[in-house]
Amino acid sequence: MQQLILEDIHCFAYHGCMKEETKIGGNFTVSVAMQLDLQKSMESDNLKDTADYVLIHRIVREEMAIPAKLIEQVAGRILKRLRKEIPFVNTFTVRVKKHNPPVNGQLGSATVVVEG
Repeated sequence: MQQLILEDIHCFAYHGCMKEETKIGGNFTVSVAMQLDLQKSMESDNLKDTADYVLIHRIVREEMAIPAKLIEQVAGRILKRLRKEIPFVNTFTVRVKKHNPPVNGQLGSATVVVEG
C-alpha cells in the first residue's frame, strides 16, 4: 500500500457552538490522507487509476459548507462521503483544524482526526 495526501485545504466556514461562530465564521484547514494501491497509476500515468484530487477537494469544500456545532461531526461527514464516493481506497484519515477557536485564553488551533 502507498499513501496519497492532500494537505491544508483552506476553508472559511461557520462551525461552532457559540452563536457568534455561526454568524461570523472562521478559518479551517482540512487534510486527507489515503492508503491505497498506487501501483497501477504509477505505471499507467492515468487519472482513472488513482484518487482524483479535484473530487476530494470538492467533497471537502461541500461538507465544510454545511454548518455544524462540532468539527467532529464535520470530519465524520467528510470521511463518510469519501468512503462512499471513492470506495477503492483502503483507509482515509481526515484532519479538520479550526484556527483560533474562541476560548478563555490563547489557542492557535483545535484539530480532530478521524480514520476509517
